Amino acid sequence: MTTRNATPAAATGGESPPWWRYKMVWLVIGGPLVVVVASFITLALAIRHPDPVLDTSAAATDPAHLPALQARNHAATGGVK
Repeated sequence: MTTRNATPAAATGGESPPWWRYKMVWLVIGGPLVVVVASFITLALAIRHPDPVLDTSAAATDPAHLPALQARNHAATGGVK
């Protein structure tokens, strides 16, 4: 009666290869590694090019923007006048 072992060392009759030779290891490590690198790239872009602060004081005095401001305030309060 023979027993079969699923390890590569038993199948080849020698020692098993190092962990970095298995393709599944790189599949498991590669996904999270790509996400970490992408997050650092996103952080660098956010620090180098921040969004500018909008000046809303000019919009309150401009009569052309008055209907939009009234509609925004009406929607924010739930329709209460």
